[in-house]
Amino acid sequence: MLGDWQGCSVSTGHPLDGLLELYHWHGKRFCSSEEVHPLVFRAPGGVRRQLRPGLLTPGLNWLGTLPGERSPLMVALFRALMPLMSTDRSGARLRITRYRGRDSATMIYDHAPINDVFRRLDANRVLGVMDMKGMNQPFVFELSRQT
Repeated sequence: MLGDWQGCSVSTGHPLDGLLELYHWHGKRFCSSEEVHPLVFRAPGGVRRQLRPGLLTPGLNWLGTLPGERSPLMVALFRALMPLMSTDRSGARLRITRYRGRDSATMIYDHAPINDVFRRLDANRVLGVMDMKGMNQPFVFELSRQT
């Protein structure tokens, strides 16, 4: 799992399907088992920024249901605020946990009730399931290893 991974939503009918991509979500960065950056976005100019999960995760239960959140104005506002939300500090760690009866790589957020569970699809791709307390169904995404 170590390295940079590019993400995309898997269409399941979840309210977050496609939303992160609108906001220029790039993926995740795994530096070590103790240093993980769960929210990497592309800022204007293509620069990748690691965002502080504590600023974004409180509203995840409502994302996908708010009026105007898919508007170009909201996307532009988010992108303009990216420098204020950026960090070099890790926001999660990586562990092996048991999920639905199988041992799985799991990214555990430091300050949010979220676990992202990963299952290997092939040597360069994993399927991710974001399991968040209070969310009715998990959000499913795919990560591709960046070389």
